[in-house]
Amino acid sequence: MFARKVSMHLKVDGVAQFKEKLETEIIPLLRKQKGFLDEITFLYLNGREVQAFSLWETAEDAEAYNRRTYPEVTRIFTSVVEGVTRVQTYEVLHSTFHKAATAAAVGAFS
Repeated sequence: MFARKVSMHLKVDGVAQFKEKLETEIIPLLRKQKGFLDEITFLYLNGREVQAFSLWETAEDAEAYNRRTYPEVTRIFTSVVEGVTRVQTYEVLHSTFHKAATAAAVGAFS
């Protein structure tokens, strides 16, 4: 499993609009991507700094998303993000989410 971390700086009073765009536009785009597993987004207490982590089955899936769809995501967030976003990719060494998702899927077919 692989993770992409996107770091962003929001414009003043941009949290509500960011959250709305994330829920109505970005999450549906992510769900259509091959290998997408989950998204978790953190907002620092100052209300301006965001760290968004997406989880992917393979590095190739994460890279394909980065090349094909991520430019559209940055366009969607243009009105609420200030400056340049920073993207980093990680190999996931351990995740309880992955184990919980696997157990839930097995339980659904039992």
